Amino acid sequence: QVQLVESGGGLVQAGGSLSLSCAASGRTFSNYAAAWFRQAPGKEREFVAGISWRGGSTYYTDSVKGRFAISRNNAKNTVYLQMNSLKPEDTAIYYCTTRPDTGGAYYTRLIDYNYWGQGTQVTVSS
Repeated sequence: QVQLVESGGGLVQAGGSLSLSCAASGRTFSNYAAAWFRQAPGKEREFVAGISWRGGSTYYTDSVKGRFAISRNNAKNTVYLQMNSLKPEDTAIYYCTTRPDTGGAYYTRLIDYNYWGQGTQVTVSS
């Protein structure tokens, strides 16, 4: 089992920045791919950004490319999401998720992932 706890959400004005963190515990995190998803009110949960277990491969949904950056520190069992140039449409609950990294794949679907955090609210005001 892997437990995930997100932090760093909050209220920010459009154009501002926030940094989310996801702390993992329960198993070694270094062999697990990780990702951030988000869910806005009345919408389905969607993929935002993903990272391979070594951190050498990152991938993003088109709407956040150039604004968001995912990274990780396996020594600290933590994954990060740096969000810049935030827009009101980025408002959502952001979830951290992880799964064993079998290599060579981009995991962008909900069903690709085994473990989820409880989420952290990000609100961007216009």
